[in-house]
Amino acid sequence: MSFAENLKKLPGISHLAAVNLLDKAETVVATIENKPGSQGSLAVYNHLAQTYGSINLEAARKGLEIFAEHTEDARLNPGKHPNIDRLIAIEQGGPALRVKHVFAV
Repeated sequence: MSFAENLKKLPGISHLAAVNLLDKAETVVATIENKPGSQGSLAVYNHLAQTYGSINLEAARKGLEIFAEHTEDARLNPGKHPNIDRLIAIEQGGPALRVKHVFAV
């Protein structure tokens, strides 16, 4: 399935302003905002957090599957898709990340 098809199956994100990704020391290492250009990534990371509790190895693999054709592009072009690059890093043994939801007001 394509990324667009996969997105249709994920929970809505209208209640979110962003998600913060935190490392083991609780430092925010990235923020994915609810704005054009990052809403797909926000939906994926929200789904992964709800399903797996964190962005761990299992979650990263599922996320790379959801990103579908964009995953291959990210593997061929490191830096082009930072939110996918993060999942690839975890897949390759990087540390898991905790997700903290920032709710819209």
